[in-house]
Amino acid sequence: MSTIEPLTVLCDYELTPPTKSNIVLVFVHGWLLSRCYWEPLIQQLSPHYQCLSYDLRGFGRSAAGAPWHPNPASAAIPNNYSLASHATDLQALLTQLNIEQAWLVGHSLGGSIALWAADLDVERIQGVICINAGGGIYLEQEFAKFRQAGQQMLTFRPHWLRYVPLIDQAFRQMAVTQPIASHWGKQRLIDFLDADLEAARESLLTSTTKAEVHQLPQIVARLKQPAYFIAGATDTIMEPRYVKHLASFHRSFDEWGENVLNLSTCGHLAMLEQTDAVAQYIQSIVQGIAVPACI
Repeated sequence: MSTIEPLTVLCDYELTPPTKSNIVLVFVHGWLLSRCYWEPLIQQLSPHYQCLSYDLRGFGRSAAGAPWHPNPASAAIPNNYSLASHATDLQALLTQLNIEQAWLVGHSLGGSIALWAADLDVERIQGVICINAGGGIYLEQEFAKFRQAGQQMLTFRPHWLRYVPLIDQAFRQMAVTQPIASHWGKQRLIDFLDADLEAARESLLTSTTKAEVHQLPQIVARLKQPAYFIAGATDTIMEPRYVKHLASFHRSFDEWGENVLNLSTCGHLAMLEQTDAVAQYIQSIVQGIAVPACI
């Protein structure tokens, strides 16, 4: 574990040793999670590629506060947790770590951030792989319910919840097809309780506005870099049809959905539920090998 301080905000990250490849894989976690969930995947990929995982501002062990930016003038910018701001954070982190070539791997909200970052930094970002990330369709009533439920969930996070017997088992089974290892249930509980309220709330609200939802397909459509998407067949948070919808805006998409991998028996945490398949898919993409459409 390391920390870096872009201006006033401490960023928690881990960067594995360099390899023969000049490509760095950068992992961006989802909402109310942290960089920890990438560890099984990084264990498989780090012998081949240098891997960077980090906690988004206000999540995990990264402090909340003003956006990260190499320009000192940004210290006066008020807190902002939009997709664009998170993407700029990532850009600043890559600059400070002197990373010149990167593939971004983003989960859920992290997938949207990765797409934004690729659009902002065309020369450095060589491609994007989105896991359980999609969208582009704005359903007003559904989004209103989702935002309301999310805010209520954030409001009710008593400290004593971590001591409730078997509560971690509930988190272990949440949004997955098969229960993941017990320690992941405990980690999800920790990340849920420890996420900064403003960071969590604003990241949720700003990423689900009508304008933001409609802008994401436009970003995908103008991307010059490759973009691939992984969907969980039984994902109830980001259903495969929404993953395919967003993927369809990219120039590499055709009627067969060649830039979409559908994982059977998989929910919303593909990197934990289907680690081997996800690792194989990432390696195939980065190496330029033909990739499957379904596993």
